[in-house]
Amino acid sequence: MKGDMKEGESAKEGTKDRHNESARQMRGVGLACGIFVCLISYGYFQEKIMTGQWGDDKVGGKHISSVFLVMCNRVTSMTIAVIGIMSQGEAFAPGAPLTAYSAIAFSNMMATTCQYEALRYVSFPTQTLAKTAKMIPVMIWGTFLAKKTYKIKDYVVAGGVTVGATFFLLTGDVTAKQAKSSKNDTSVMGLSIMIAYLFFDGFTSTVQERLFKDIKVSTWNQMLYVGLLSALVTGFVSGVNTQGNGGVPAWDPDLYSHILALSLSAAIAQIFILILIKEFGALIFATVMTTRQFLSILLSCIIFMHPLTLGQWAGTVLVFGSLYYKTLSARFGGKGCDKNNRNTSEPATTQERQPLGDAEMQPNSSPQRTSL
Repeated sequence: MKGDMKEGESAKEGTKDRHNESARQMRGVGLACGIFVCLISYGYFQEKIMTGQWGDDKVGGKHISSVFLVMCNRVTSMTIAVIGIMSQGEAFAPGAPLTAYSAIAFSNMMATTCQYEALRYVSFPTQTLAKTAKMIPVMIWGTFLAKKTYKIKDYVVAGGVTVGATFFLLTGDVTAKQAKSSKNDTSVMGLSIMIAYLFFDGFTSTVQERLFKDIKVSTWNQMLYVGLLSALVTGFVSGVNTQGNGGVPAWDPDLYSHILALSLSAAIAQIFILILIKEFGALIFATVMTTRQFLSILLSCIIFMHPLTLGQWAGTVLVFGSLYYKTLSARFGGKGCDKNNRNTSEPATTQERQPLGDAEMQPNSSPQRTSL
């Protein structure tokens, strides 16, 4: 009798565990879908705003301010941070010196501005593919500033991404549609801006890790003050520059509804990102973000009609194949993984511990962060 009772209890516990695991998997799928919807929407609105025709602007994105868009994004992320701090009962005082926040806020602001500005000159698929190469400047900054050393695997992945991106650039047109009428080679300007993006984004990642290595700062506190400092600078620039690309765009209800959707999609995505990293680990998140980037390129080609050559598709496959290899090798090649699929042979990255609130940041177990 006792043996039968124990077997019955074990069977019930097994059924309960399977039910809990199924529920957890469904929750993970739901979080991944939330990130897909929000960040693919973010990419859509980003391209629509920077290349669309608004008011008297018949060229497409000519009078849209990249700086103003960054300000809107940061104000929205600040709002989310305030809600997070209040819900967690945290203090509103800065958790680190404002000078530490300032360096990150400035480089993060410049990276996002370059990301938007590049769409004036190069296509969205080109911009998105270029952002996947951010692990290269992160490794460079990490080597010189943090004295880090990297594994052979990291250099192989970096090489695969570099070759794939180069193949993409050399085998087809990369110029933005609205810039093709220009007599100048705008693709050179666009690629120069993306190089600046990679420079600032890699700097953000490395400096963030160095500054907050020994300082415990909550995610919400960092989001609040990085957003606040960025919003102050971008707001000032937008206010004093009433003309050109730095000012506030003329009132257009359709435009401002798109800007609101852009900012909300980025902010809501950040919530899904924080929960996914906390419950499932950075490796799962890296896979989700890599898939999202590929889907963004695919949908952009369909919606905005960016024809890619066979060589460009081959370069794209090589880039994302390298990124998937990196994630899978970390998942199965580590010394051990916990129940959340986190590689336990290495500590969590700074980006995993303290995301900034930028929708496209990709924590990972090796040098690459993400991207919005």
